[in-house]
Amino acid sequence: QVQLVESGGGLVQPGGSLRLSCAASGFTFSSYSMGWVRQAPGMGLDWVSDIDGGGGRTYYPDSVKGRFTISRDNAKNTLYLPMNSLKPGDTSVYYCVEGGGAKYGSSWFEYDYWGQGTQVTVSS
Repeated sequence: QVQLVESGGGLVQPGGSLRLSCAASGFTFSSYSMGWVRQAPGMGLDWVSDIDGGGGRTYYPDSVKGRFTISRDNAKNTLYLPMNSLKPGDTSVYYCVEGGGAKYGSSWFEYDYWGQGTQVTVSS
């Protein structure tokens, strides 16, 4: 069965960096687009980034563009999200997601599988 397991979350000061990872199993990783979605406390789901199966096309909303960089290692079945210049507004649970077709402005209901999430807290 499909499994997506995130890691790398934690507490960081404003302006700091973290790198999220997502270990995937149970499907042919390189054949599927992947992404990240986040949810802040008491808020709705917020699209963060998409990447196509080959890793050549990436998409971001303006809120994270230039600070976050999605990438993937198809040999290791792993998705990454290095995050720089973190702000308190980035505080959320971050979910690794599979499917939907990589594009700008994906909606949460377009993804087929979700990880359990990893908490990122940006605070001084």
